[in-house]
Amino acid sequence: MAFELTRDDLRDLVRGAALLGTGGGGDPSIGRTLVSEALRDGRSVTIVSPDELDDDDYVVPTAFMGAPSVLVERLPGGTEAIDALRALEAHTGQRATATMPIESGGINSTIPLFVAARHGIPVVDADGMGRAFPELQMETFAVYGVDGPPLAIADERGDTAIVDTGSDNKKMENWARVLTVQMGGVSHIAAYGMRGADIRRTAIPGTLSLALALGRTLREAREQHRDPMGALKDALADTLYERGDVIFTGKVVDVDRRTVEGFTRGRATIAAFDGDASCTIDFQNEFLLAKVDGRTRAIVPDLVTVLHMETGEPITAESLRYGNRVHVFAISTPEMMRTPEALRVFGPSAFGVDEDFVPFEQLPVGSHSSVVPEKEVAE
Repeated sequence: MAFELTRDDLRDLVRGAALLGTGGGGDPSIGRTLVSEALRDGRSVTIVSPDELDDDDYVVPTAFMGAPSVLVERLPGGTEAIDALRALEAHTGQRATATMPIESGGINSTIPLFVAARHGIPVVDADGMGRAFPELQMETFAVYGVDGPPLAIADERGDTAIVDTGSDNKKMENWARVLTVQMGGVSHIAAYGMRGADIRRTAIPGTLSLALALGRTLREAREQHRDPMGALKDALADTLYERGDVIFTGKVVDVDRRTVEGFTRGRATIAAFDGDASCTIDFQNEFLLAKVDGRTRAIVPDLVTVLHMETGEPITAESLRYGNRVHVFAISTPEMMRTPEALRVFGPSAFGVDEDFVPFEQLPVGSHSSVVPEKEVAE
């Protein structure tokens, strides 16, 4: 069912998108500001279900590309994604009838909202990752037969380029990544143009409305002095994701983070408040692998998320800091992302992780019992 997005919805939506983004997808406050200003100017954003699309509708996903840590220093001007979409429309000779996210994530759930408001088209309530991944071929679109090229890419100076690698989605990623690095580490793209029928076959449905619902769940739990983690677990039970649970609680004691080849890579270490237990989280833009005392507790493509212990607010990989008191919360990914063909594209081996994928719910799950010392309690 189609609905109009309001400015009051934005904080909940970006909070939920940051949760699903597993630490990636860019700073959610940047995207929220862009969309809020567009709505303030009298523009509107209509979100439509994949089932409301005609088979022949031409839908073009739009997104930010690059290292999220660079985006914090190089804020978008607001025209880049529009320029990319218009460049792709000119190249293909087709006008987009709608746009949509390529992934769930802080800024990449909101870029299409901004494009829709400025371009006068609706946004489809779906995406191609159901979370965030660092590379463009890591899409359910690609897994189930949609080609990403041609891709249009733009920077803040108004420069654009077309990348057309035929049906080679990995080469599209490689070439677009080189251009993004040359653009200063940040770009905006339009790619995976497809028909409405393709979206219903290959996309993960309902992820924007889910982000809005999960963000609202976390906020209301905090306002009502309920446990945000318990509320989140309950809210996931009736969704495509089905399961979620706290797998560790503690204090961030180290973050090794660097920008390499257009990605933010590193490892975070979290220590329990009592005892010697620790949790490590490896990331490449997004959190990929969580281990507790050396034992895997959650692994890509299942979702590893980090949330503030007191507020339940998601923390992105680029904003994770020493001293943060956090819950590590794992979420099972939709079944269409666990198939053998999907795991070949975005399973552990795609990130150089020498482990087989084991569903989160089959691993030893349960929050490490930890008592917060008196001196650690928030004022």
